[in-house]
Amino acid sequence: MAEYVVIRAGNAAEPSEWVLVDSNGTQKSRVSTGTLDQAASEAGDRPVIALVPALDVMTTQIAIPIRSAAKIRSALPFALEESVADDVDKLHFASGSRRDDGRVPVAVTSKDNMQRWVETYAAAGIELARMVPENQGLPVLPGTMSLLIDGRTTFFNDGDRIEFAMQDMKPSDVLVAAGCLGDDHEGDPESSHLVVFCDADSAQRFETDFIALRHELDSVDVNVLQEGALPKIAVTVATGQGVNLLQGAYGRTPEYAAMLRPWKTAAVLLIGLGLLAFVAKGVDYYRLSSERDALQAQFTEEYRAIRPGDTRDIADPANTVRSLQRGASPGAAPPVFLQSLEALSGAVSGNSDASLEAISYRAGVVDIRLVAPDVATLDQIQQDVARGGAFQATIQSAEQVGDVVDGRMQIREGS
Repeated sequence: MAEYVVIRAGNAAEPSEWVLVDSNGTQKSRVSTGTLDQAASEAGDRPVIALVPALDVMTTQIAIPIRSAAKIRSALPFALEESVADDVDKLHFASGSRRDDGRVPVAVTSKDNMQRWVETYAAAGIELARMVPENQGLPVLPGTMSLLIDGRTTFFNDGDRIEFAMQDMKPSDVLVAAGCLGDDHEGDPESSHLVVFCDADSAQRFETDFIALRHELDSVDVNVLQEGALPKIAVTVATGQGVNLLQGAYGRTPEYAAMLRPWKTAAVLLIGLGLLAFVAKGVDYYRLSSERDALQAQFTEEYRAIRPGDTRDIADPANTVRSLQRGASPGAAPPVFLQSLEALSGAVSGNSDASLEAISYRAGVVDIRLVAPDVATLDQIQQDVARGGAFQATIQSAEQVGDVVDGRMQIREGS
């Protein structure tokens, strides 16, 4: 549960005032008054929320299909261009969290105001967590109109989409201006309840007006604020209500050091684990390299014993072994090849009408192309070669070409 110091900066005529509240909406101290330097001293390391005058900020809601907060801020000047009196280039636009009905709350003020407010707090050494229009500290109660009287200024919301601040107006006049009272009011029974927050002087000053409103509305509930408007506003904004004006060019720079501080121990352990893994990998690499070099030296020594005249560096032992294997049996292939030729010669000579056209040998297999007068002759040659079981003869193809058969046969050693 976070604690916030909510400050409303004063002016030449009035001092600043501040109060300590928590994120659950509970007041934790009495209201203090004084200079901003005194407020900064009392705030200490607690995050600070600044309240700015509602009369200097336009608050509204718009329906906009964009989801990205940054893109929404970029689109706001175009979406609200006809709703503001000043040049949009001179205005600062900020957006809040999208509501359940899909509309986005928006706050608009001049860049001059923003610069002045930021500089005022910065001069006192106060780093702001949020900056919120003070009228958005008035609770929004669905189906109920809410009104807060703060001196000469009155804050109003209808519990739905209408919210504004007016000065030097009676409560009944504020409701008329909002379209919630008077001849044009349709009398929606769900919004005919009014909750008023004010100090004792305002309650007495508008007592007659409240009596008149009770005849117009279903209910009027007047709540007297013993310490003024600030605590009521502060407990509301501390729960996250209201549009934070510190966006865009006025947004806070993330304090990465503070964000990473809770992860310092975990980061150190992770870095240590990474270093240990790196060292272990290095040790394994050194050990395996040493074993490889030892095996290479042993292989080279044995190879030199077999082929003492070969003094080349051996880069590929596996290929060298295969070369030795091929060289160790040079006479194995010729006998098979010669014997197969002998068997083939006998088979062809027994079928004088056949002729041998081509012969090749590879990996223990003899490929033959021969011409025979017919398939029966080709089949007879195949049987003669295979007779005795020393060889296997297989006819691969037989194609009739004119009056003869062009055949292909394979001969390999018998199993």
